[in-house]
This record gives sequence, C-alpha cells and structure tokens, in this order.
Amino acid sequence: MQKRYRVEGMSCGGCVSSVEKAVKAVAGGAGVAVDLASGILTVDGACAEDQVRAAVEGAGFTFGGTVD
Repeated sequence: MQKRYRVEGMSCGGCVSSVEKAVKAVAGGAGVAVDLASGILTVDGACAEDQVRAAVEGAGFTFGGTVD
C-alpha cells in the first residue's frame, strides 16, 4: 500500500536523506522516497501515519499530512 505525505522545511539533499533515514527506521522494511522539489514523501508498505509523523517531526521537519 503506497501512501504520500507532504513534508515542509526541506531545502537540500541532506534534508531528504534525514527524512528518509528517520522514516525507514520506523517503516519496518517499507520503501521510502522523498522528492525535494515537490516536498512529497512516499511510503510504499505498511506504516501508520502517526509513526511517519513522529519520524518526520523527530528529524526536524514539519509533517503536512496526507497528499491525495
């Protein structure tokens, strides 16, 4: 199951790496990818939204919610 979320506050590749690493740590093997230009985080696998939110915020970024 693929879910997409908005992440705000990223400005470079290091930011992308930080978010991906944080989400992968809680995603239990799910695929994780971040597009810097759009600010979209894609999680391909089972991971609860509250876990994703906590990981993104723990990495120092703003979690913007689900993208339709």
